[in-house]
Amino acid sequence: MKERPYLLHMISAVKNLSPFDVNMAYDAGWTGCMPYTGVTLDEVPDLVQDAIFSRGPKGVKRTGIFFGGRDANLAMDMMEAARSAMVPPFEISLFADPSGAFTTAAGMVACVEKHLRQSHGVGLEGQRVLMFGGTGPVGSTAAMLTAQAGADTVIVSHRSQAKADSMVRLCNERYRVAMTGADGSDDVLILDLVRDADIIFNAAKAGVRVLSAEHLGAAGRLKIACDVNAVPPEGIEGLGVMDDAKPLAGSGSGAVGIGALTVGNVKYQAQHLLLKKMYQEDAPQYLDFNQAFEVARSHVG
Repeated sequence: MKERPYLLHMISAVKNLSPFDVNMAYDAGWTGCMPYTGVTLDEVPDLVQDAIFSRGPKGVKRTGIFFGGRDANLAMDMMEAARSAMVPPFEISLFADPSGAFTTAAGMVACVEKHLRQSHGVGLEGQRVLMFGGTGPVGSTAAMLTAQAGADTVIVSHRSQAKADSMVRLCNERYRVAMTGADGSDDVLILDLVRDADIIFNAAKAGVRVLSAEHLGAAGRLKIACDVNAVPPEGIEGLGVMDDAKPLAGSGSGAVGIGALTVGNVKYQAQHLLLKKMYQEDAPQYLDFNQAFEVARSHVG
């Protein structure tokens, strides 16, 4: 008898499914990937039950659902709705990674944590972390991961204090972390913020310079800066996309930089391994940014 195919149903609230995610799924071994776009939260339970009841208890082990889109919180809500719609023994694996935000954030934090331990003998606990671009899905997720690891994490908005505070309230209440917000809308404010930063992340919009050499020069405690912007100009001046703990020019504290392609390699490996985990494990898997961070940490050693 021919083996049943591995089928991944890929759900998104937006118009198009990410080609990146489709490529990743096929490369991870899924036989077929079916897109469902423009899906609303209330439609998820019916889609899930259509998927589980059509294949039988053995077939569900070769079935999974991936949640994409652009809204991290909506993807988490969809995954929770899907999990609630399961009817044991008809249970399938679920994986949320909207816009690649969860695996990218996991890669950022895992890379920084690795070099922090190697070069300074400490972890993230107690470190002052600035998250530029922290109101977006990658930045807010990375900020939560650092906060969960014990860092004193600050989400910085280039628009206003109110914008930063709004995201902080959402994250703190929903994910039970303790972060603060800051206004990074002008150079004076940024210079004041960086003076006592141990770690700086940039997850702001691609092609926008967030920190200049002057800012880096003022960051007297800075140990590591990480930038996921791969589009010129650099988000953090002097930090190249291939840098992997390379000394940052202009840093008066001897800080090193971690670039977008270094993070991207870890992100790729984490997403690949989680997509495989969905069908390799006997028990249903429920995978989000927490599991992405575990895998990224393991990959970087």
